[in-house]
Amino acid sequence: MATFFGEVLSVYSRAVEEDEDELDENEEDEQIRRELEEKRAVHLHWSPEITELLKAGNKLQCSSFILAVGNNAASFLSAYVLASANWDAVGRALAWNERSRSGTGQSSEESACVFYRNKDDPSVLICQAICHIAEDQLFQWTEKVFDCLPSRELTVTVLSDCTVADYKTADYLCSSSAPFLRSLHSSAFSHQPVCQSLEQPNIITGLPAAVLNHCQVHRIAAVVYQCYSDVTGPDSVTVESFKPVLTKLGRSIQVDSSPSTDVLRKLIRSTEIQSNLYI
Repeated sequence: MATFFGEVLSVYSRAVEEDEDELDENEEDEQIRRELEEKRAVHLHWSPEITELLKAGNKLQCSSFILAVGNNAASFLSAYVLASANWDAVGRALAWNERSRSGTGQSSEESACVFYRNKDDPSVLICQAICHIAEDQLFQWTEKVFDCLPSRELTVTVLSDCTVADYKTADYLCSSSAPFLRSLHSSAFSHQPVCQSLEQPNIITGLPAAVLNHCQVHRIAAVVYQCYSDVTGPDSVTVESFKPVLTKLGRSIQVDSSPSTDVLRKLIRSTEIQSNLYI
């Protein structure tokens, strides 16, 4: 800029400085976002044998994948299926979020999704998902797990438990009717479920919904058995409500139709029955 006397002065603009500050803030926000995405990424850790198999571009030998979501569903598999010595822990899925710290360091089985494979029949894979999987992690959890499994001739069974307060019905629902099972399956599932279908307008959410949606898109036979309970936390009655599923699981694996009381007592952490139907 030139003055009346011919002096040349440098032009200063506050807008330029504000643009530079805004650019720095955007870069900092972008870096924070990338770091958070990396921290919230789902990580799969397999046994050395399976790791080498996957590195070679192969899939796990699996024709039956059984997923238990929630404490009662996981306790059911522990008592009726995994209680025998015919299972090996072969992997785990870690996911860090606000309610689960399993993505940091060494984690226990309670804070991770643990995979088990049958020793006599390696084609049967079980996963117990007790830790919380956040909404933004559901898709990558499902994609990463099913990327290790064959899509052809695969049957997926999902066991899930939730509060009966989430169940919608036009009829009166007394507390004595809970717990009860409802089912929802993909179009490729041709067998008869062990219980009646989930009525509209009820829906399933979380990891069971993400898995069922994946199976529907990829034409994989899948069924979700959802247990509605009026008890908060692990409960032996809720655990036993999954027993009708044994008629289906027993066709491919050995099950214990009547586990001892001591086994169930060890699995159930809470002994007080507290109803949340009217909370």
